[in-house]
Amino acid sequence: MTAPVFYIDFRVTPKDTNFKKFQRLLEAVELKKIIPRKKKRPLVAIKLHFGEQGNTAYIRPIYLRQVVDRVWEDGGRPFLTDSNTVYVGTRADAVSHLTTAIQNGFAYAVVNAPLVIADGLKGTAEVEVEINKEHFQTVFLGEAVVEADSLISMAHFKGHELSGFGGTIKNLGMGVASRRGKLSQHSNIAPLVNAKKCTGCGDCITHCAQHAIQLEHEKAVIDPQKCVGCAECILICPYGNIQIQWNESIPIFQQKMVEYTYGVLKDKQDRAIFINFINQVSPACDCYGHNDAPIVGDVGILASRDPIALDQASADLVNQSPGVVGSCLKDLTPGSDKFRDVYPQIDWTIQLDYAVELGLGTREYELIKI
Repeated sequence: MTAPVFYIDFRVTPKDTNFKKFQRLLEAVELKKIIPRKKKRPLVAIKLHFGEQGNTAYIRPIYLRQVVDRVWEDGGRPFLTDSNTVYVGTRADAVSHLTTAIQNGFAYAVVNAPLVIADGLKGTAEVEVEINKEHFQTVFLGEAVVEADSLISMAHFKGHELSGFGGTIKNLGMGVASRRGKLSQHSNIAPLVNAKKCTGCGDCITHCAQHAIQLEHEKAVIDPQKCVGCAECILICPYGNIQIQWNESIPIFQQKMVEYTYGVLKDKQDRAIFINFINQVSPACDCYGHNDAPIVGDVGILASRDPIALDQASADLVNQSPGVVGSCLKDLTPGSDKFRDVYPQIDWTIQLDYAVELGLGTREYELIKI
């Protein structure tokens, strides 16, 4: 079985603009069909990455407006959403996150939809979803996405230092996870207090719902037996002295991310579409407060009802492209694996094979140019 993946490039004419082509792409992927017809005021989550402050590689807000307007026309109630980060940056809580999103151009006046942080003010507005898979029996997801009636994933396709590339699977598996969920994917042990820098202020103790932190010799100490991995202490520490222990192996990390994607789509596979933007393909994640030169030229926009086929087709198109002179690539040859060039130790196919094993789709696709 092959899955259709629809594709537009960025070549235009005065009569056939990017937006006209993009609208045809939305028609081809049948966006209208994912919105429940019988439900009154169906809520449609549009999951994206708002971009860290200082990063400029994220999807342009004017493309979000095209999708939002289409959802309104088709009877849905759209909202743009992402969940808070587990690290302390410009998107670690809802106030900072929304401020960053608006500063990056995602204001209501531009996108015509409200912004909702999926896991709430501090990353604790989560829903525990049962999946019963190899690494997780349950996953912790941002409440707003779980409660939504339909889902549109809009991912900026780029390189990533743990998964090789970040596309639809990462946008959903890591992007919808609550703070606790993100931590559980990256680490299998409790956060670590930097004892040399800890001031013993006690803020983390006050905010730990599990009473897993106590002062010893005027330094905070986390009891791993009591810690549930909510990661709130990482955010709460006013000095940034509590850190994630990035100890998970690459293959297991990718499989965990896929299991979270499974949880996101568990009750939405027939009410979800997936879109990848393959432009300004930076070598690293949009979570950084900067972005390096793109590794290939702008390729196009892809859409599918199959998240695996979409990511596979996106990776293939990037790898088929010539590398950009002056980028971080060593091998600029068309057909070379651009992601393995940047991250030689990472096998990005692990996420795709495991997603197939979990029944999320197929790696076999038919690329249909619109």
